[in-house]
Amino acid sequence: MASFSSASVVLSTAAATVSTFPSSASFYKNPSLPILAKLQRRTSPLSWSTPPTSTSTSTPSFDLRVYWAELITQIDAQLSKSTPIQYPESINESMRYSLLCPGAKRAPPVMCIATACDLLGATQEAAYPTACALEMVHAASLVHDDLPCMDAAPLRRGRPTNHSVFGTEIALLAGDALFPHAFRHIASKTPYDLVSEETILRVITEIARAVGSKGMATGQLLDLGHNTGVTDVMEVLERKFGEMAECSAVCGGLLGGAEGEVLECLRRYGRVVGVLYQVVDDILMEEGDNGEKMRSNASVVGAYGMERALEIMEELRVKAKTEINVLSHRFGAQRVLALDSFVDFAVGRDD
Repeated sequence: MASFSSASVVLSTAAATVSTFPSSASFYKNPSLPILAKLQRRTSPLSWSTPPTSTSTSTPSFDLRVYWAELITQIDAQLSKSTPIQYPESINESMRYSLLCPGAKRAPPVMCIATACDLLGATQEAAYPTACALEMVHAASLVHDDLPCMDAAPLRRGRPTNHSVFGTEIALLAGDALFPHAFRHIASKTPYDLVSEETILRVITEIARAVGSKGMATGQLLDLGHNTGVTDVMEVLERKFGEMAECSAVCGGLLGGAEGEVLECLRRYGRVVGVLYQVVDDILMEEGDNGEKMRSNASVVGAYGMERALEIMEELRVKAKTEINVLSHRFGAQRVLALDSFVDFAVGRDD
């Protein structure tokens, strides 16, 4: 496996896709600058209670921007190769439009690779097919979420949504096609000499669980406001946003041979981080810093107010750090750096 933390050069095109990342110096001196500024303006400051062995401040040499940018370059190349323009061209062009969207941070595949390769020592060859498939699933879910019958979003990542360009019918079919495309990619591209058939089946089953009627589909249903008896905003966020991150971490764990408590730790970590990202989104949108993103009906700020939203953000951050510390004690601080960086970036970003 290549050493991402020792990479010295980042391709300019890749760096552009993560230009919103904080500089590594400021990032590690204070990993949550924008949100912390909001916390510091509170009349009753939160009591910061990060477990004492957090790795992000103890190992400041890790460069998240280099790590993430290099992975994005490789992921984008594989995604493009996996989805050529062929008959029917209209559907494939629509699939590529969303799958290869400029500026996508590729969080699901990066989390999968960080877990499988950095934490557990799997090879890139074993992890990349599933990592790319997770991005296909993520892209499909966004295409469907943006449809007029769902969130009716005009923009996605600063440009017109898929249905705005290709029409609702083609967008719907492109999203439909991306889901099985992901499963086929795992089954056909994963090296069977590196990953057992049983593991591949478990990975596919995990993804199907996450996107199915008890996972992300339910999250979208709840976010649409249908009367299902669920009124807890946090449950909506866990279903709609936590499932994808949980699935990404668990799939990486499966590819790396994780079982038992390690796999459950990764499951808890992923779900918490996925919800944390959305809570921060809610806070940023309320502050007027994130106008391009669609506001979810299940807004923590809208439901509980800014004060409680900030408290929830801190509670989630601590939960994620707790899981990181469990993994750090098991595998060593160096091997959890990439996963730890997800938590710091979640609360440190301003977009």
